[in-house]
Amino acid sequence: MMKNMTGVVITLVVALLLLALSLFTVDQRQAAIVFRLGEIVRINKEPGLYFKIPVIENIRYFDTRVLTLDAADPERFITSEKKNVLVDYFVKWRVFDVEKFYVSFKDGERSAINRLAQTVNDGMRAEFGKRTVHDVVSGQRDDVMESLRQSADADARRFGVQVLDVRIKRVDLPSEVSESVYRRMDAERKRVANELRSTGAAEAEKIRADADKQREVIVAEAYRDAQRIKGEGDGKASAIYAEAYGRNPEFYAFYRSMESYRNSFRNKSDLMVVQPNSEFFRYMKSSKGGGK
Repeated sequence: MMKNMTGVVITLVVALLLLALSLFTVDQRQAAIVFRLGEIVRINKEPGLYFKIPVIENIRYFDTRVLTLDAADPERFITSEKKNVLVDYFVKWRVFDVEKFYVSFKDGERSAINRLAQTVNDGMRAEFGKRTVHDVVSGQRDDVMESLRQSADADARRFGVQVLDVRIKRVDLPSEVSESVYRRMDAERKRVANELRSTGAAEAEKIRADADKQREVIVAEAYRDAQRIKGEGDGKASAIYAEAYGRNPEFYAFYRSMESYRNSFRNKSDLMVVQPNSEFFRYMKSSKGGGK
């Protein structure tokens, strides 16, 4: 009885072991190639549980997710202007044909990445060689990236790889070129600033000259008007004085003499040397000016 139980247990263990060796799983991020004695038997792309023949068949998994190739260091390219630029980029790619991928790159992703980097590098060299720095920096950057994606995808599909996107992260000038460019930019900005200052100074002088001219005209016109008004006033005053003198000459003479006395003897320190019988004192001797 014990021998029968032992045999049953051994049989169950062997069956479970064979079953474990016969089962394998594929998740949604992978595809699996089943090999039988080194030959490809089938490819399982859908996620799930699958069977294989133990010992005779073996499995190799491939990542089918979207992967990123990011350049470790910026690459140097020459534009149509014969200027060196440093380009930092990345590539989005994935394996879409597992069998082609395995046949082309038996070493796996490392060989595929090297081949893809070489393809993109060659495409960039061709694209940058027919464009200027301005084009690749801003003017035609989107066109460059789309052209690179198409050319890289066309080449990669022969190896079971699909290139989804090629993006240029940054385009810089080499350090030895940047210094000269910055100096040239600085000189250009100073030249423009000097031109603007000169133009501003000329405009300021023009405005000041025009303002001085207008001031002179205004002052001259004001002086002319003042002199005209003053002349008119003097004329009216003379006419009034003449009319008043004509109405009462004696009173007018008396009034003028009083004004002269007031102006002559305004201060105690005023001194005047005249003869006592001078005409100047005639109204001091008599209110009628007769001198008696």
